[in-house]
Amino acid sequence: MVDVVLLSGSPRKNSNTMEVLDVCAKEIEKNGLSTEIIPLRGMTIQSCVACNKCVEKGNCVLKDGLDEIIEKIRKADGFIPASPVYFGTARGDIMSALQRIGKVSRGTDDFLSGMVGGPIAVARRGGHTLTLQEMSMFFPINDMIMVGSRYWNMVFAHAEGTTNEDEEGIEMVKLFGENVAKLIQKIKS
Repeated sequence: MVDVVLLSGSPRKNSNTMEVLDVCAKEIEKNGLSTEIIPLRGMTIQSCVACNKCVEKGNCVLKDGLDEIIEKIRKADGFIPASPVYFGTARGDIMSALQRIGKVSRGTDDFLSGMVGGPIAVARRGGHTLTLQEMSMFFPINDMIMVGSRYWNMVFAHAEGTTNEDEEGIEMVKLFGENVAKLIQKIKS
């Protein structure tokens, strides 16, 4: 079992989103918790069809690999989804994933209830705040605890490997990761 699952919505192998999640994960690990970064890259995440089979079966019946990720989240204490910004919003596959994760939680054992986390957005120039707002809706409707920092969890980056150029953004992601770890430890003690 890992303490915090970080989910990347980027389709790129060496993406800025993965780089930012790596920074966040390292900060969480510095604070004594284990992490796993799971990329959606290469997966075709289907949208929830509201079949409610999760209520009777205890898991999502759509066979695209998301159910295995849901099982890892179910056992964790924290959850952090991150998305690059595409056309001003979060990528569709991460939103489909979040909707299905929430549906399975609400239809089964409410495993998201009381879980700690929050979203991260990565973009070239704009759309961060709308992407964060869009992903943030997932947390309160699932009775989760959303953690903050001193600013929004967003990083400006364009070409691969340029996330460190946004020093303030990286510092906010580090603080966010530290706050996630500290809150989980306080809840568990």
